Amino acid sequence: MYVFLPSTVPALARALEEGSVPVGPAFTADPGPGADEEEADYDAMYAAAEESLALLAADPGAPRRRVVLAANLPDRAVEPAGGAGPGVLRVRLRGPVPYKRLASAHVDDERAADDIAEAAADPASGAAEHRELMWFAVQELRYLVGDERT
Repeated sequence: MYVFLPSTVPALARALEEGSVPVGPAFTADPGPGADEEEADYDAMYAAAEESLALLAADPGAPRRRVVLAANLPDRAVEPAGGAGPGVLRVRLRGPVPYKRLASAHVDDERAADDIAEAAADPASGAAEHRELMWFAVQELRYLVGDERT
């Protein structure tokens, strides 16, 4: 199962240091019959990005960049936790996500910081709606957090 995990830059740094992403909110695509699976994945990723805004609001010192980690997990590693919009399912993780299960990261460009700050302060503002997340390979994650030692 492909899941999307909301995060922040400091939380990502801790996950890289500890070797796993702690249990937290997660989203997966749940396309209905005849629905476009790619579009459902996109919607699930942006549901996680919305949740990342809440994490940013709770951590005023974090860089104003939404972070969404994508992971491939066995079905037994998650349990349904309810709908999160059309084609999107909120899931509960049964345990931490090991680093080796991460597939990629999706992160705002640094130039989006003002819009993301506004959206974190007021999610109804729509300030982040026009911002697309950039894709990063797992091997690039250490550069996102400024740790070039590994």
